[in-house]
Amino acid sequence: MVKKEFFPKLHRKLIQVASFGFTNPFINHFFSGKLYTGKLKSFCSPGLNCYSCPAAAFSCPIGALQAVSTSKKFSVSFYVIGFLLALGTILGRAVCAFLCPFGLLQELLNKIPSPKFKLWKPLRYVKFAILLLFVLILPVADTNYAGVGDPTFCKYICPQGTFEAALPLLTTHQELHSALGILFFIKLAILICVLILCIFCHRFFCKLLCPLGAIYGLCNKFSILKLSVNKESCIKCGKCTSTCKMEVDPKTNPNSIECIRCGECTHVCPVHALKLEFHL
Repeated sequence: MVKKEFFPKLHRKLIQVASFGFTNPFINHFFSGKLYTGKLKSFCSPGLNCYSCPAAAFSCPIGALQAVSTSKKFSVSFYVIGFLLALGTILGRAVCAFLCPFGLLQELLNKIPSPKFKLWKPLRYVKFAILLLFVLILPVADTNYAGVGDPTFCKYICPQGTFEAALPLLTTHQELHSALGILFFIKLAILICVLILCIFCHRFFCKLLCPLGAIYGLCNKFSILKLSVNKESCIKCGKCTSTCKMEVDPKTNPNSIECIRCGECTHVCPVHALKLEFHL
């Protein structure tokens, strides 16, 4: 078995910023309100990044998954599923820590000085219910007279779509204002609540609501990238547990579905018993 340490001591924020720039290269479109609709939109971004964001070059995998399942034929996109499984098999939930634009925004908000709280652990399973109900079941089960379903997660919940697509487009397209209804204001309220709660709870959306994080989290058990623990070296000082902002105990559950593979625990371990490595 070959082991290779994953990005040793490399500043994660640089990768997150670079990933945001790669996923959203058309920053000037924020001012023009133009949407990129070229060939790259046939491909998915790794993280949660709305198709309708003016700067976006790629599609959101959750949006793409629903777009196919809501068609009349209720077909399954093997490309989207294969893309998610391939990334999950290689990186697991490290996608959330390194490649997701909304994850970066949440972390920046959490740096605002404020009292911090931990999410009640049973609430972490809400994101799996959202994945099952709003991403997989309702888009197929709840159809209109033409037999076409709604992309229910994107339409009723997703705060990222409101933040980087709806709000920028409303500032550049005045004609859209007349089409605003109660649904927009409900989603705006969800966005505001999520952003505020991210100040007080690290990655609140990731922990509670994100269906993409749920998919990648399930891949943690078999992904090539793993957090390994040398139990012989571990002195049980508890520094890794107290450092983990995802509220995981790395020394006892290194492959937790909540672990985003950020590597913070590996940096604080005084005896280097924890390592983020590729196991090939």
